[in-house]
Amino acid sequence: MDFPPMIAGKNLIQPAPRRVRGYFAGQLVFDTTQALYVWEKPHYPYYYIPIDDVNDDLLVDEMYEKHQSLGTSMRYGLQVGDREVPKAAKMYTDDALDGLPGMVKFEWEGLDEWFEEDEQVFVYPRNPYTRVDALRSTRTVRVELGGVVLAESSSPVMVFETGLPTRYYLNRTDVNVEHLVHTNTVSECPYKGTTSDYWSVAIGGTVHADLAWSYVFPTRQLLPIAGLIAFYNEKVDTFIDGELVPRATTHFFPTTPAPEASNG
Repeated sequence: MDFPPMIAGKNLIQPAPRRVRGYFAGQLVFDTTQALYVWEKPHYPYYYIPIDDVNDDLLVDEMYEKHQSLGTSMRYGLQVGDREVPKAAKMYTDDALDGLPGMVKFEWEGLDEWFEEDEQVFVYPRNPYTRVDALRSTRTVRVELGGVVLAESSSPVMVFETGLPTRYYLNRTDVNVEHLVHTNTVSECPYKGTTSDYWSVAIGGTVHADLAWSYVFPTRQLLPIAGLIAFYNEKVDTFIDGELVPRATTHFFPTTPAPEASNG
């Protein structure tokens, strides 16, 4: 089967060489080793599932047709007993791009659980072109905001993730916790898992919302960061061995204010 090439980071279609399963209301919705990665956006792919591997008894035909760049699709809901999720899936018809007819895209939030092989995955499929490494270091990392030192450590764990700035995870004993205010925020990452804690930073009567986080139980690949605290270095001033690292601009913070600290 010929798959169309990537065009400006979009519409790349490739086989996903792993078993993929999805569950809703305790029922197995699909179980396949023939999934496709489809990049509808440049940053990460979606899973497309062959209809032959879907339990279509759980699908509710919503009798809605939509024409898109990838082809024409029909929309379905999911229903198990009293639980129903509308607009949970769409199946592509014969006029779709090569490889997509008969493939079903499930909305990630429409299912309760997704698994790659026997490991649960979160948020969206892991991008096969993204690498995430957690490396121990003896470089000195200092984190400041408005000239106030929030943390300083000579034993950080540096997380290098494709497409993102380096994240610096620091021992809790190296963090000035008097400036941290615990919040109820929870976030999920397909590579690191679910956060256990989030903190805002309070300085001089100003609270900067949700600038730090921690994973007590990260995925096994990122175990070195367990229990450590990281800060959004888009929003704080980070010094590595005394040198200020320019603040990054990411999809989390598309615009970044100028650093508030001096280079000292």
